[in-house]
Amino acid sequence: MSESPASGPPPQIPPTRQPTARQPRPTTLRQRLAELRGPSVAPHPLDARALAALAANPGCKRRALLDGAGVDKGVLATALGSPAPFGQSQFAFMRGNAFEAKVKADGGTELLRLLYERLGGGSPAPAGDVSTPDLSAAGPEGRAARTALALREATAAGGWTLLDHPMLALEVAGSPAYLEPDAVVVHPDGRWTVVEIKSFPMIDASADAAKVGAAARQAAVYVLALERVAAVTGGAEVGHQVLLVCPKDFSNLPTASVVDVRKQRAVTRRQLTRLTRIEDIAEALPEGTTFDPACSPQELESAVSSVTAAYAPECLAACELAFHCRARSRAEGAVESLGRSVRGELGGLTTVAGVLAAAAGKEGVSPYRSSPATVGLASSAR
Repeated sequence: MSESPASGPPPQIPPTRQPTARQPRPTTLRQRLAELRGPSVAPHPLDARALAALAANPGCKRRALLDGAGVDKGVLATALGSPAPFGQSQFAFMRGNAFEAKVKADGGTELLRLLYERLGGGSPAPAGDVSTPDLSAAGPEGRAARTALALREATAAGGWTLLDHPMLALEVAGSPAYLEPDAVVVHPDGRWTVVEIKSFPMIDASADAAKVGAAARQAAVYVLALERVAAVTGGAEVGHQVLLVCPKDFSNLPTASVVDVRKQRAVTRRQLTRLTRIEDIAEALPEGTTFDPACSPQELESAVSSVTAAYAPECLAACELAFHCRARSRAEGAVESLGRSVRGELGGLTTVAGVLAAAAGKEGVSPYRSSPATVGLASSAR
């Protein structure tokens, strides 16, 4: 006798699992910036001079992104056909290196003598027991970590310590920047002093005001970076007075002056906090954007144009892309090409054509018609 089939509902067949689409792997900021720079292009270091210039123009997303990605703006400007005569001559570079070597000779004896005369305070004079720790390590991250350790050890030791070309780290718009001052001196009382060595002369105890101002802005960046390490180091304090060492008169003998950078530090800190985070700028770029110098000039022009800039005539002395940005600003008739002060006086008028039309009354009665900047532009156009 055959068995009767079991009563109840038929067995359920499990549904076939459909293959899911592979999700793209998340791209880290480091990978994204490498793609923007070019797969075979090494990152261009962001030094304190460039960082000070970036802080002076925080509204320029173009420079923030290019500097954060490590793009060499000089190479990019040349590829775009707008090279800028930027940077030191080879002769000035060699002269600066020779002067710095003279200042730091014999374990920095002359440098420490100058520092003690100007900023010694109540500490005993540095003698032959000055420590000069080895700061070598693999890569900028390793050197920054080694510098931080040396600063903590020197502060705890309570003596004079000279750090030659230490490496400091500072976060800029969400991306780390590694900075290398000429020297940092740790005092016995735990104070840290930035030393800037420049090859321009100091005649009758004074130097060119513009050059001293640039050195002060650069030193303020180092002070900000040092404060990050001092915040986690017991007994440490970063001095807001830096030592500027220059040749005396027309000789090669070093002399020094104390520069207070509290104002420059406050301005730089405020401006750096205003910078849009680099990942936010990169997120808004079209897919496939790259600044690889191997691309055609047309592709590079498109990539650069996809990031907004904030050009002003002051950029000509601080940015390698300034000539390119100036040409585009002039072609668009933007009033920024005439200077930030003019732009501020014109309010909602953003183009030279609009200013001239308002001055001529072609757009009706305008509150800008009697503006000195508007009248000046109108007069120059006649």
